Amino acid sequence: MIERLSPYSQAVLLMLTGIFCFSLMDAGAKYLTSTVGLIVALWARYAGQSLIVIALVSRRKGVWRAKHPYLQIVRSILLLSATGFFFAGIHALGIPKATALMELNPVLITLGGAVLLREMLGRQRIIGIVLSLFGALIIIRPGFQEFRIEMIYPVIAAVCYAGYSLATRFVGRNEDVWTSLLYTGLVGGILTSIALPFFWVTPSAKDLLIMVAIASIGTTGQLAIIRSFSKAEAGAVAPFAYAGLIYAAVLSALIYGEYPDVWTIIGSIVIGVAGIYVWHRENRAKRAAV
Repeated sequence: MIERLSPYSQAVLLMLTGIFCFSLMDAGAKYLTSTVGLIVALWARYAGQSLIVIALVSRRKGVWRAKHPYLQIVRSILLLSATGFFFAGIHALGIPKATALMELNPVLITLGGAVLLREMLGRQRIIGIVLSLFGALIIIRPGFQEFRIEMIYPVIAAVCYAGYSLATRFVGRNEDVWTSLLYTGLVGGILTSIALPFFWVTPSAKDLLIMVAIASIGTTGQLAIIRSFSKAEAGAVAPFAYAGLIYAAVLSALIYGEYPDVWTIIGSIVIGVAGIYVWHRENRAKRAAV
């Protein structure tokens, strides 16, 4: 079914799917960081991904040889850093507020794509990004009445994730998607395994179940994101990452009983309108060019 869609529409659908998987993973991470701690939660995320990907690609020899090995390592470290700071932000601020701050990353991705990858930054993208950023600021505005140092964690995560996304877009031009997924899992798994003995907390049966879940869901989400960036320019799909704000609000309410306030609702509407606007104009421009 998805093959019948245009490459850009496929990229958008993959982005929305990947962000939803990440939102589910974040909900599980919020629980784990309060029971087994940040490092154990990160280890479960990346060591688990390594095992899953190795099992899936064990018979595909070409997957192990990267065309951009150094860049793959850098992007993997950036993703690990983004995940670590974001998990810390979730633990300190809660899912909705941390996600709102993290959602600064599409702006950074779009601007970085224009500066570093020489992607076109047209009027439609600028309008969409500005509207999306405005929606995000509506959501986080009450949070800045009393500044907390923990608010820096998701912002750092946003910077790291933007760097990861741009690197993914670059290597995605001629790199096997499974190679990229394998590298992020291996690098993150190795680094967290080195730190694990110093932070180990024995997990309960429930903890183990959630650890397996976040590894599986996180791997699925990352695969979707990688494929999204390989099918369309970073700036074209970046605004749809704002859907994470809506996902976060719904999941936080359903799982933790944390309901979105009026600012979250208004901001989410603005973000949704901006994303639909960008998608509509991109598809319209592409049809006109055919």
